[in-house]
Amino acid sequence: SQALHPSTHPPPIRAWGRIPETRRCDPHCCLPFPPSSGPGDKALDGYSKKKYVCKLLFIFLLGHDIDFGHMEAVNLLSSNKYTEKQIGYLFISVLVNSNSELIRLINNAIKNDLASRNPTFMCLALHCIANVGSREMGEAFAADIPRILVAGDSMDSVKQSAALCLLRLSSTWRARTSALTCPSAPQGVVTAAVSLITCLCKKNPDDFKTCISLAVSRLSRIVSSASTDLQDYTYYFVPAPWLSVKLLRLLQCYPPPEDAAVKGRLVECLETVLNKAQEPPKSKKVQHSNAKNAILFETISLIIHYDSEPNLLVRACNQLGQFLQHRETNLRYLALESMCTLASSEFSHEAVKTHIDTVINALKTERDVSVRQRAADLLYAMCDRSNAKQIVSEMLRYLETADYAIREEIVLKVAILAEKYAVDYSWYVDTILNLIRIAGDYVSEEVWYRVLQIVTNRDDVQGYAAKTVFEALQAPACHENMVKVGGYILGEFGNLIAGDPRSSPPVQFSLLHSKFHLCSVATRALLLSTYIKFINLFPETKATIQGVLRAGSQLRNADVELQQRAVEYLTLSSVASTDVLATVLEEMPPFPERESSILAKLKRKKGPGAGSALDDGRRDPSSNDINGGVEPTPSTVSTPSPSADLLGLRAAPPPAAPPAPSGAGNLLVDVFSDGPAAQPGLGPSAEEAFLSELEPPAPESPMALLADPAPAAEAGPRQAPCHPEPPAAPPRFVCKNNGVLFENQLLQIGVKSEFRQNLGRMYLFYGNKTSVQFQNFSPTVVHPGDLQTHILSLAVQTKRVAAQVDGGAQVQQVLNIECLRDFLTPPLLSVRFRYGGAPQSLTLKLPVTINKFFQPTEMAAQDFFQRWKQLSLPQQEAQKIFKANHPMDAEVTKAKLLGFGSALLDNVDPNPENFVGAGIIQTKALQVGCLLRLEPNAQAQMYRLTLRTSKEPVSRHLCELLAQQF
Repeated sequence: SQALHPSTHPPPIRAWGRIPETRRCDPHCCLPFPPSSGPGDKALDGYSKKKYVCKLLFIFLLGHDIDFGHMEAVNLLSSNKYTEKQIGYLFISVLVNSNSELIRLINNAIKNDLASRNPTFMCLALHCIANVGSREMGEAFAADIPRILVAGDSMDSVKQSAALCLLRLSSTWRARTSALTCPSAPQGVVTAAVSLITCLCKKNPDDFKTCISLAVSRLSRIVSSASTDLQDYTYYFVPAPWLSVKLLRLLQCYPPPEDAAVKGRLVECLETVLNKAQEPPKSKKVQHSNAKNAILFETISLIIHYDSEPNLLVRACNQLGQFLQHRETNLRYLALESMCTLASSEFSHEAVKTHIDTVINALKTERDVSVRQRAADLLYAMCDRSNAKQIVSEMLRYLETADYAIREEIVLKVAILAEKYAVDYSWYVDTILNLIRIAGDYVSEEVWYRVLQIVTNRDDVQGYAAKTVFEALQAPACHENMVKVGGYILGEFGNLIAGDPRSSPPVQFSLLHSKFHLCSVATRALLLSTYIKFINLFPETKATIQGVLRAGSQLRNADVELQQRAVEYLTLSSVASTDVLATVLEEMPPFPERESSILAKLKRKKGPGAGSALDDGRRDPSSNDINGGVEPTPSTVSTPSPSADLLGLRAAPPPAAPPAPSGAGNLLVDVFSDGPAAQPGLGPSAEEAFLSELEPPAPESPMALLADPAPAAEAGPRQAPCHPEPPAAPPRFVCKNNGVLFENQLLQIGVKSEFRQNLGRMYLFYGNKTSVQFQNFSPTVVHPGDLQTHILSLAVQTKRVAAQVDGGAQVQQVLNIECLRDFLTPPLLSVRFRYGGAPQSLTLKLPVTINKFFQPTEMAAQDFFQRWKQLSLPQQEAQKIFKANHPMDAEVTKAKLLGFGSALLDNVDPNPENFVGAGIIQTKALQVGCLLRLEPNAQAQMYRLTLRTSKEPVSRHLCELLAQQF
């Protein structure tokens, strides 16, 4: 333990090997602070403390735990020497956590340094706060750091550190824009302040709208200045490039300025940047071109974000087109990426199409796979009906030599384009079969499922599809996906080509059966179904096919699926009459039209932010667009669901409602708060005799019974979403069906709905509150389904509305809804339109909850108790104790319970103050019984709600929905 005592020397290197391993590795044995022998020992000086703290820090970086020496590091914070204070702050930043007992002493030392007016010490303290970033430090210095930032006597370096410290803490402090306002403010301080303001604007843009004009003013001064005007902040002849980029990014947080003067000044700035890009470079160094191009690309991003200046959009497209053949790979990549976004704008789409030959050449000749992938993305984005065949053929040609990493994505893109812009469906069938031939391993089930759906739904292409797939199966090497497509199509429509001797029924069967033994179990099962279809279509093949089914390799197959199919199909073909066989094996009905599963898969593959790049924005009005929407050919429109017009509802305008109050207040998230305090639980009521004989006492403590579990605890931890959650429908729609769903200064959305059993019909009324016409008005409804199993829970059929909504006018949209299974997430309504040239978008949750499909059920008290006892499993019950948010009126409570959907049962609860209800949730797949009991406690102003259903998620969800109403 005396190895590092100031009065001794460490052992020589040769003796180091003889030291026991445990002593060499244990920091307590190897590097302690010198022991104290008595009160007369001399205390360590500042240099020694700094030295030993450095050694402890080094030991920690080697991977050893350090549980001593923290106090000495804290003592270093009070030193007046920079080196000692620096080591102390370094140790604190690395080793001390927010739960340390020394956090108070550390905060006091930091507060002293912030008040010292020594810029060096103040910067060290601010850096420590930003590095630790704990809630305690944020609360302790929430008032000090903003004061330092805006103080007039603070040095520039301190202001920069204060701004970046606030950026690290992301507090709810409302940033002042004095750094942008003052023309004489140093560029370094402005750069740090802009980073902070940008972060705060993304959280609550309404609170910082005033920064738009300030940012435009500051940007204008930079853009219009020469490189000699800002000598201290000029980087290779480019004035203040970092600040320019940050200002341009800040402006992308908002729509175009409404003030004509500010907007004109901003447009002038953007034009100046585009003009400077055409000037010859002032330096051949790469730093000059990098800084210049950084500002240019950020300017183009802002132009694309506004999407309201056709002249600027076309100029930006032309500038990017010059970069497509630049010798720098990074510039070609960025140009392709930016042009992908430009292609979705109606103003610049035609300008992007002029570069199609250059993009195709890039797809063929680029060495970098990432650049080739961006070229493929751009071809996909610029495709429309006029160039679809050229782009699809080029992508198919490229697919033969494409990198394996991007083949699946190319396949999905080709399949979507071929389907979306098919002029005639024979070309579509040829394209998909070529896709399977070229890259069969990368053709997912969604692709060949989709081609089967389209062929089944279109009579005019069925014969051509059967002939083409028959010819494709004759190839010596045939991919298994081709066999699947061929088996299905020939089984359904092989009779359309049976008249040709070259494709007679025996030839079709022989061709398919020659592939049978080379396929997987799933494909063999499909072929067996094709064989039994052949018996119905071609009776002359019955004996041959029965011989195949009767073979021992089928009847005694090790795979139970193949064995069962062979046995059942053989019995069916032997026992059933011709009429029965024709009825059982009749042709498949048309598939219902819905969003293409290929497009959905491509969206999942591209990530959460890819939706707008794939299907938002520009739509070719002349395209057939069979991914969704109405087909132009009457004979090919899919058969509507039987539930389409079952309800016979009539539209009525929504009742007038007062406009929503303006001013949402400050919505920034306080990272230092613990959230709302938990509400106290409700004590046991006086009427505990109800059903006491049915419920054994729970083993939990009384406090556990009174606790009100938070919803987050029931659902388990959830990852923070990448994108903002769509606003939920107002809770009042849980117990009512009519009202105003959404309203702002532009648009009002009203809703009127009615539900019976598992069917519903909803009318949405879109009212234009302005005097300006809405362009490209497009409301769409999507139900995400179950996020775990991807099973669709609701079938929603929508009718299109007019693309233009005149000022002061109202349009109506009808939704037919069918509940297929129980669900937790409501459908999403996405409304997109253009107002005054600026794109507007809105996403809402529709007021469609599981209780809408409630069927009230009357039952006697004896039946209720019997059913209650049957639903006694813990997971079948959900209970919530909560405080009343509205006056406790018995008649209002009855009305809400009836509006919720359940039947109120009288004379069941011994306490007449309580409410008991029963009902059945009707879905297409199953019925879910539900019993509920609501116990109001007027004295404590509390409720206790208990629900029991046959499904655990339904119990919890209904309990949460109903509790919100009281």
